[in-house]
Amino acid sequence: MTTQQTISEEPRAREYETIYILRPTVDPDEADRIAARLREVITGLGAKILRVDNWGRRKLAYTIGKATRGVFVYMRYVGLNNVVAEVERNLRLIDDVMRHQTVLVKGKVRVEDYEVDPADVQFRRLEQALPEEAEEPELAQRLGLVDRPRPEGGERDPVEGYDAEEGLDDVTSVDEDAEDVP
Repeated sequence: MTTQQTISEEPRAREYETIYILRPTVDPDEADRIAARLREVITGLGAKILRVDNWGRRKLAYTIGKATRGVFVYMRYVGLNNVVAEVERNLRLIDDVMRHQTVLVKGKVRVEDYEVDPADVQFRRLEQALPEEAEEPELAQRLGLVDRPRPEGGERDPVEGYDAEEGLDDVTSVDEDAEDVP
């Protein structure tokens, strides 16, 4: 690379999306502190935040450390490639962050070309978890091995077609003469 090429080429920024998942038991104040910390990291490196969305508590596709739910937060920003390394470093250091992922949306853009609506970058405060949401169901409850409580005033079990006193209507019998398949 010649010196003339380096002078004429200014560093180009890129547009990124980062989604991070917080523990379902995270305190709303702690979620605010995490969002503020990431905002400081991004703006401190000369990048610009384009959008912040708090998607709230959602069911996870798979269990992460005994948790079946998490708080999802989406961030879209534009900056040089060093901003991603610093954002991900900070996310790894925060104990309440279970997972995070950053994706490149557009390459070779200019930060100055982006106009930001202040409403798009405000972090919507996380609502306090309801007691039944904060408590993760036990494995036996998730598998249906534990008896479910009867609904208030109802005589029928929550499972449709099942009456605890009468049993199931169409019960198939097991063929005792069938051979076991190894």
